[in-house]
Amino acid sequence: MSKFYYNEEQESYDAIVVGTGISGGWAAKELCEKGLKTLVLERGRMVKHREDYPTANMDPWDFPHNGEPTTEDLKKQEKQGRTGYTVKAASKHWFVNDLEHPYNEVKRFDWMRGYHVGGRSIMWGRHSYRWSEIDFAANGKEGVGVDWPVRYKDIAPWYDKVESYIGVSGELLGLPQLPDGKFEPMMELNCVEDHVRGKVAEHFDGRVITAGRVAHINSDKRFEGDGRVRCQYRNRCIRGCPFGAYFSSVSSTLPAAEKTGNMTLRPDSIVHEIMYDPDTKKATGVKVIDRVTKEPYEFKAKVIFLCASALASTSILMQSKSDRFENGLGNDSGELGHNIMDHHFWVGARGKMDGYDDKYYQGRKPNGIYIPRFRNLGGASDMKDFTRGYGYQGGASRGDYDDLVAEASYGKEFKEGALKPGGWMMNMLAFGEILPYHDNKMTLDYEKLDQWGLPTVTFDAEIRQNELNMRKDMMDQAAQMLEKSGARDIEPYDLPYALGLGIHEMGTARMGRDPKTSVVNGFNQVHACKNVYVTDGAFMTSASCVNPSLTYMAFTARAADHAVKELKNGNI
Repeated sequence: MSKFYYNEEQESYDAIVVGTGISGGWAAKELCEKGLKTLVLERGRMVKHREDYPTANMDPWDFPHNGEPTTEDLKKQEKQGRTGYTVKAASKHWFVNDLEHPYNEVKRFDWMRGYHVGGRSIMWGRHSYRWSEIDFAANGKEGVGVDWPVRYKDIAPWYDKVESYIGVSGELLGLPQLPDGKFEPMMELNCVEDHVRGKVAEHFDGRVITAGRVAHINSDKRFEGDGRVRCQYRNRCIRGCPFGAYFSSVSSTLPAAEKTGNMTLRPDSIVHEIMYDPDTKKATGVKVIDRVTKEPYEFKAKVIFLCASALASTSILMQSKSDRFENGLGNDSGELGHNIMDHHFWVGARGKMDGYDDKYYQGRKPNGIYIPRFRNLGGASDMKDFTRGYGYQGGASRGDYDDLVAEASYGKEFKEGALKPGGWMMNMLAFGEILPYHDNKMTLDYEKLDQWGLPTVTFDAEIRQNELNMRKDMMDQAAQMLEKSGARDIEPYDLPYALGLGIHEMGTARMGRDPKTSVVNGFNQVHACKNVYVTDGAFMTSASCVNPSLTYMAFTARAADHAVKELKNGNI
C-alpha cells in the first residue's frame, strides 16, 4: 500500500462512501473499479496494513502486567470493558475511549467501536456464513416485522463473488439452512472435535458438526490484495494480520480501490449530516467535522453510500433533518432507529473429555467448530416455545478454549470456569436469533453532546420471551450433545447477556417493499432519496442466527452495481 490512499482532495465526486470497514471497503472497491471518482470518509485515524499493527508480533511476556488492563485502562473503557477483551493490551488500541465517545443507556447496551481506517474488519471474528431461503422468508411467513423484498436467489451470485474474493475456508455440507459457498479447504478438526462430531451424528438426526467457516486463506491460491498469503495459525487475528491471511479492508478491498486511481481517502472526517435538495429530491453531499481540528467541511457527490456501521449510519440519517425530513432523512415510516437486533449468546455447556491424553495439536488455528441451526426447520425440529433458531460455535482444546470464539474471548466469569492446561475440554457456545422488535430502539440526545457538538446515542433495547425460551433449549441441547459424546463434569451455563455483546448490531434502517413501513428498498436505496444507499447492518430486516458480515458484503457489492447502472441511466 506504499503511498496508499491520498489523491488530491476536491469539492465534488461521483460517489462518497462513509466508513472503511467490512461494507465500506467493498463499496469503495466496487465503485472505484466501475470508474467512479470516489471519496471515502473515515471518522477515525489512518491505519496502514502491516505498518500500524503494533502488537502483531508480540509474545505474552512482552506486555506489561501480563497484558492485563490497568485501573487507568478500565476507566477509559468502563462500558466496553464489560466484555473483557477490549481492554487487553494486545488489542485495546483498536477500541475507542468511552470517555471521549460517550453514549447513553436506558437499558444496558454493549457497543464495541473501532474508529480507524479498516474499522472492525481488522478485529472481527471472521466467521462467514450465507443466509438461506429460510432466513429471507421467515418474517413474511410468520408475520414478524416486515417481509424481506429479496430472496436467496437474488443474493446468491453476490455471495459467490464475495467468497471468491475474500477467501472463506469451509466444508460442503448440502444443508438447506446453511447454503454451501465457494470455499477454501476446511481447517481440520482436532481429535476431540472429530470424536464429538461422530457421536453427535450418531445420536442426533440431522445435526452436523463442521469447522467454522472463516474468512481465512487456507491454500496457496493467489488472492487479490496486498500480498495476501495463507493463514499461519498464529491466532493473533485481533491484533491485525501482517500476512493478510484473513480478510480485512486494509489488506484487500481498499488497496483494490486505491489501485484504480479513483479513490481519495480522508481519515479523521466525522460525517454528521447528508445534505438534501428538495427540488431534485436527491442528496447533494455530506457535512463533515475534522476530528482533530474540528473544522467543518462539505463534500458533494452524485451518490452516497452509508457504511459507517449500523448504529452510526442511522445516527447520520437521524441528524440529517430538513423541511422535507423533519425526523431524519428517509424516515417517512417512523422506523428509523427502531428494530435493533444482535445475536444473543453466553449460553451453552462445557465438559471434560477423557481418552485423548496422548494427543495434542499443532499451531493455534483461528477457529473451532460450528453446529448449524437444527430448530424450527419443519417436522420434529419445530418448537412450541420459540420461533427461529440458533447455532453453536466452540471447540475442544487442552486448556482455555476462549480463543476459539472471538466474541467470547477473555470473559472473566467464563474463564474462571475453564480447565487449566492439561486435560481436554469441549465447549459449545450458542448464538441465537433475536426478533426485530419495534420497541428495541436508539434515539439521539441533543442535551448530551460529544466534544464535536454532536448528539449522543441513547439505547433502549433488550431480549424478550422468545429469546429467553430459546436460551433454555440452547443450554439443554448443548449439555445433551456433550453427554452423548462421553463428556464428564458437564457444566451447562446461561450467563448475563445484553444487546450489543454479540457485536452483530443490525436493524435501525430496515429494508422493505413499502416506504410506509421501511427505510430502504430491495437495492438498499433510501425510499424517498434514491441516491443514498445504506449497506451496513442498519438495513437488516431480520437477524438470522449466523454471523452477518458476509451478507453485508454481498448486499454492498450488489448495491454498488445497481448504483452505477442507475447513474449511467440517469435515474439517480
